[in-house]
Amino acid sequence: MTDHDLQSLPEWTKLAGEAGRMKLAENHLKNLIRQGNRLKAFSLAGAGLFYDFSRQRLDRESVNALVRLAKAREIKARFERMMSGDHVNTTENRAALHTATRSFSDDPVMDGNADIMPAIRAIRDEIRKFSGEFHDGKIAGHDRKPFTDIVVIGIGGSYLGTEFVATALSHLADKGVRLHFLSNVDIDNFGAIAARVPAETTLWVVISKSYTTAETTANTVLALEFLKENGLDPKHHVVTVTSQGSPGDDPKNPVLKTFYMFDYIGGRYSVTSAVGGVPLSLYLGYDRFAEFLKGAEEMDIHARTAPEETNIPLMAALISVWNNNFLGYPALGLIPYASALAKLSAHVQQLSMESNGKSVTCDGKPVKIDCGTIIFGEPGTNAQHSFFQLAHQGRPFPIEFIGVLNPACDEYSIKSKGVTNHQELFANLMAQSQALATGKDDTNPAKFFSGNRPSSTLLLQDLSPKNIGRLLAFYEAKTVFEAFIWGINPFDQFGVELGKVMAGDIRREMAEKNKNPDYLFDNRDPIRKFYLEALFGGMDRR
Repeated sequence: MTDHDLQSLPEWTKLAGEAGRMKLAENHLKNLIRQGNRLKAFSLAGAGLFYDFSRQRLDRESVNALVRLAKAREIKARFERMMSGDHVNTTENRAALHTATRSFSDDPVMDGNADIMPAIRAIRDEIRKFSGEFHDGKIAGHDRKPFTDIVVIGIGGSYLGTEFVATALSHLADKGVRLHFLSNVDIDNFGAIAARVPAETTLWVVISKSYTTAETTANTVLALEFLKENGLDPKHHVVTVTSQGSPGDDPKNPVLKTFYMFDYIGGRYSVTSAVGGVPLSLYLGYDRFAEFLKGAEEMDIHARTAPEETNIPLMAALISVWNNNFLGYPALGLIPYASALAKLSAHVQQLSMESNGKSVTCDGKPVKIDCGTIIFGEPGTNAQHSFFQLAHQGRPFPIEFIGVLNPACDEYSIKSKGVTNHQELFANLMAQSQALATGKDDTNPAKFFSGNRPSSTLLLQDLSPKNIGRLLAFYEAKTVFEAFIWGINPFDQFGVELGKVMAGDIRREMAEKNKNPDYLFDNRDPIRKFYLEALFGGMDRR
């Protein structure tokens, strides 16, 4: 079903009418939220999460219309086909089976004629065994010294999701290991890490499916040189996570261990594969990684089986489409009221914007609607003192709040103004969503708040590995459901290629200049020439 079909659906036309009705004064959020049983009617619980959308600009008629759109687009059936191995990544003729990496079912998952589950289970067993020997001291660094530091070399999906999970679960990092991420090709990123890690007890984990990504290759070259300068052999200090047969899986360049990743798992969906499994198991222990996987599996099952009306990620996706295409909000603020979730917005930013920032439908036709959402965020209450002025009195944008009922740290019960720190945090979470919805009248225009600004709230019981897995899988399913509604492919990412190709042309000129100082840069593009000359010789300040 194409994007053109989407606009011609009666369900789409109906929603356009519903959006017009919601703009009437009587449907201001300050009126909607006063209605009886508002919270009960506009919230869902399942798979360990509570999702409150009572402060969205919706009523029962508009929610019912959104559900009818989901059914017309056969969203549940599409998700089922994805999880069953259909090649839903049509442009690359691949399956999208990230959900299989956290399946503990005995059922087969087929990619073509092959059941992929034996290979996935084998990788999990390898991670379990390797991390166990790592923590027992059987796998150690130079002179058999236990490893104290792990540096993950990777960019984009090779680290963002893992960094989110590692940060969220850092309160459980009791293995005596520090985890670092070397993602940026900026030499200052490498220099900062190299200055603080002890060479003899540092393990380098290089993550790249093709093992040809320019930034990862450059940083790997530096890491190998760092080991050489310290008299260390890479075969005792380097682990690779890559495709079978890639340059990172070359017997001529032996490493401590290679773990395989597969074509049917895209980078931004790969946290539950070896991409996240290796560093997270070394940092937290395999048992905690397994609990994280089980939480993700629970959300996958919910997304697959729950009816449209009670399906949490599907409802969140429908509300995203409603806000984007019918109410005209192009952005979403992702605000977790938990500092442990500080890296969530960066992960979801890539997950959502790389997946759904598309200009063509699945059948290659130009999209005729706005798809994809601008994602940004910062933990509360920091965000309140950063960009909430815009949220309350500037250009409006929906917000997704995330609250955690039980913090990881419970050492301090001391109170300020009669409440604990966690209670103060939660008071702000509750107040912000209320203030955005209701606003405030004031005779002073500078102190007037229009309100009617939508938000949702996700509640987690605590920061357990299982809950972080549920949260990760919620955002993955939400992203995929949005794409299925819009009729786009959320599993390719050709949009990142053009700049890479152009960088290759520029890199060749730089390499020529490095070889031959008298080389003159191509003058057919004066702007490009200026920047190259500035890099090699400084800016002309005349």
